[in-house]
Amino acid sequence: MTAAPTRSSHPVLPWLAALAVMVMWASSFVVIRAAGADLSPGAMSLLRVGSAAIVLVPLVAAGRVRFPRTGRLRAAVIGWGAVWFAAYTLVLNASELFLDAATAAMLVNVAPLIVAVASGLLLGEGLSVRLISGVLVAFGGIALITAATSTGHVAAAGLVLGLLAAVLYAGSVLAQKPLLAHIDSTSMTVIGIGAGFLACLPFAPRLAGEVADAPASSLLAVVYTGVFPTALAFLLWGYALTRTPAGVLTSSSLLVPAISLVLAWLLLGETPPLLAAAGGLLCLTGAGFAILPNVLAAVRTAPLRSRSQPETVPERCDDPAVES
Repeated sequence: MTAAPTRSSHPVLPWLAALAVMVMWASSFVVIRAAGADLSPGAMSLLRVGSAAIVLVPLVAAGRVRFPRTGRLRAAVIGWGAVWFAAYTLVLNASELFLDAATAAMLVNVAPLIVAVASGLLLGEGLSVRLISGVLVAFGGIALITAATSTGHVAAAGLVLGLLAAVLYAGSVLAQKPLLAHIDSTSMTVIGIGAGFLACLPFAPRLAGEVADAPASSLLAVVYTGVFPTALAFLLWGYALTRTPAGVLTSSSLLVPAISLVLAWLLLGETPPLLAAAGGLLCLTGAGFAILPNVLAAVRTAPLRSRSQPETVPERCDDPAVES
């Protein structure tokens, strides 16, 4: 077995990639909210993921995609793609039929806490007092958003769908990190998006029926979400995820609700209900209290690690059951 080649990058680059991803993902909440008036959730998912799949075809043609050799790894990557790019997008689209863009973004971005708690319980990283305190504060925020549903300002269906999207988001991140030890991030992204596209194909008749009546602006906006917040953003996300801890990187999504709020206010003229906004702020405060110290520590120590030893790529094994 030959040693894998050494690769190195500036320690700030993964965080710059993550910042670009957060801006693109934030814009997608606004587009989904606006286009939801013209396209159903399933049709929107198919158009988004289909657009992403099309722009990634050149990577396949150029030989940049390496398909897993074992059935187990193929099944794992395909299943991950179906959840991330089909189920998550479908649930998110449906949630924004009931929620404004900023409230949806705040609910979905409870995901960093889910990742942190799951990492502590399932990966043996432990649950610190800070993490538990952050969880309690965040759940207080969810309680406020729930209270907003009883006032009629936030639909209960939107709350449930938003939290389900957060669970799917967190589960996809937790599943992707170990798989990246056995497949490169570009290949995983391209194969995953292809799997998501196939999973969305049952919505093709609905999309065909809605395209004729939908304005070109809505169609182009959804295509944008496929090219940028999906194809490009997930390539950058995979790059960053191979170089940073999953829980720490996922916490960067705490920026998304704030960016979404500004974009929704500027482009759609909407702001979340006051009680829901307060709840969302509590969610983000709890998540930030629990996780942001780890982010700052990782950023401070990255230059020291990069000077002391080069970053290396673990030798990849095509069977996740075998340790690399």
